[in-house]
This record gives sequence, C-alpha cells and structure tokens, in this order.
Amino acid sequence: MAHKATAQPWIGNRLAESVFILSPPFIALLIVMLFPAEFKNSDHMPVACWVLLIIMIDVAHVYSTLYRTYFNPNELRQQHPLLIAVPLFCYIGGVLLYIWGGVFFWRALAYLAVFHFVRQQYGFMRIYSRKETHTKAIRLMDTVIIYTATIYPLLYWHFSGTHHNFNWFVDGDFLLTRSQIILTVSKWLYFLIIAMYVIKEGWMVLATRQFNLPKNLIVAGTLLSWYFGIIYYNGDMAFTTLNVVSHGIPYMALIWLNERNRYVTAKEQKTALLRLTFSTYGGVVCFAALLIFFAYVEEGLWDGLVWREHSSVFHAFSILPAISANFLLALIVPLLALPQSTHYVLDGFIWKLRKTQAEGKVTIQS
Repeated sequence: MAHKATAQPWIGNRLAESVFILSPPFIALLIVMLFPAEFKNSDHMPVACWVLLIIMIDVAHVYSTLYRTYFNPNELRQQHPLLIAVPLFCYIGGVLLYIWGGVFFWRALAYLAVFHFVRQQYGFMRIYSRKETHTKAIRLMDTVIIYTATIYPLLYWHFSGTHHNFNWFVDGDFLLTRSQIILTVSKWLYFLIIAMYVIKEGWMVLATRQFNLPKNLIVAGTLLSWYFGIIYYNGDMAFTTLNVVSHGIPYMALIWLNERNRYVTAKEQKTALLRLTFSTYGGVVCFAALLIFFAYVEEGLWDGLVWREHSSVFHAFSILPAISANFLLALIVPLLALPQSTHYVLDGFIWKLRKTQAEGKVTIQS
C-alpha cells in the first residue's frame, strides 16, 4: 500500500531557504574546487577575501542575534535577566581567563565556538526533521550522522599531528597531538556511520515513499564542508571559505526568515527598526547593512587596538593606540570578543520551535 506523500518541511520560504540555508556549503565547495591552486595548501588570504569572509559574513552573523534578543522589545522584556547575565558572565570569565594566560582565553573561546558551530548543524537538522514521526532509533541515527559529520574532522585536526595552514582564532588555540589509533578507529567509524545512514534513508524511502530533501541536504552539506574544509584541503582560504560560508549565511538567513514570519504573524510591539527590517522583503538590505556596519566597527577596533594587520581596510582606526600591556589586554580583548562569546552562549537558549497560524510556517521563538 503506497503512503501518501507529504510536503517538504520548509520553515516558510522554500526559495529563500534553498538559496541561503541549504546551498551555501555546496556553492562554497564548488568555488574551492574550481581554484585548487589558491585553496589547497595556502596560508595566505587576500585582503578582499578577508573582508568578504570575515567582516561581511563571519563577524556580521554574530550580530544577527541582536534581532531576536536586544532589538526585540518583547524578548528584551521577557528575557532581560538572561540577556543581562550572559554578557556579564562572559566578560568577567574572559578577563579572568586572560589574566591567567592569553592562550587560555583564546582556547576557551575557540572550543566554545566549535561547540556552537556543531550545534548549529544539529539544530538545522532537527528543524527540517520536525515533521517526521519515526522511531527513537531512526531519530538517533540522524543525530549520530550530524555529529559524526562534524566531530570526525575535528578529531583529525586534533590528532593528525600534521602541520595545518589554518587555525580557529590564533595559533595554539587548539590542543594538538598525534594518535594513529584514534585516527584509524574514528576514520572507520566515520565511513561506517555514513554507510549506515545512506542505507537507513534508502530503506525509509522504500517504506514510506517519502524523501526529506532539506534534512538530507543539511546532512550532505555538513559532511562535505567539514571534511573538505579540515581534512582534504590544508589551506586557510579553503577552511575559512567552507567554514564561514556554510555557517554564517544560513544563520543570518534563519534569523531574517524567522523574524520576518514572526513580525507578520505575531501581535507584538514593533519598533521602527523592526518595521524597517521586516515589514517588506526589501528590509533584508537594512538587515545586512546594519550587521556589516557593526562587524566593520568591531574589526576596526580589533585592528587599531590589538592586531595592526589590515590598516588599509581600517585607516580611520589607525589613530588608536596599540595596546601591549598585559593588564590592559586582559580588559580590552574580552570586551572586543564579547559580541562573539555572548552570541555563542545565548544561541544555546533562544531557539525553540513553535507552530504559527501562517499556513504551516514555523516560527522559532525563545
């Protein structure tokens, strides 16, 4: 007996999700593959690429959290203890870590970022599998594959013992060693789990006559971007492109699509900024421009006060004094990193699926 096919579990806008949530890892990988000489084993990144990838995507996506927290008067009113406590905790903890040693601060921030990146892929997988009514064993297999797609490349990074032309934030932020046993066992498990997932999905298609396209694109995109970004290509450009594009663009798209759905359907207080950003689809320009502005200012402060690496991009910030005293760095560096650390921590609290009345659309509210 044939099963009745069900609609794909889109959040609300199939075209926008396909372009900005599902396709980025595949587009990024295609770009990397088309220019192997620039991406394969290089630790060099042109300034224009750095501006696009780091400022306009990586740092900008951090500030998109503002739209569902501090920029939303309803969330700010309901969640104000959390929204005050998290940045305060992150700053104080960051200062204490930096006083202990700069490497400990960067290491803690790097592993917090890794956890955030891994959990985002799990979150997207869960969003697009929310309509499935499978057994616990089937759902467990979905969880295993998404964590396998991210954790195995991280294990390779940590235990391969080879020179990497890239890092997460700064040199030495990850604890690296060499273990051939861990590499061998994890490699066999990696490919075994992928094979089991493919068999499981094939069996589900035969049994239900249904194929969850967005969920499987999330899984495939995660497998490809993490494997090629960390294992296959040993280059800063390749890692940054695959890592940043696959993470930052989908996150910003999810924020905008969700808050747009929420703006249209919810009877909540709507500020001038929310009206400008979400009342029409053209508001995405305002959304992106404000995020890029915040990102540029933050990176300008980093460059003027700490790094001094891109003066051609941040000429206006070159008048700032370069800080070298350890005590001042312990106060300034955690403050400049506060948008990132707050974003990583808050992201663990603010997502929850709720059905709306907008023709099956889903609003993901805190």
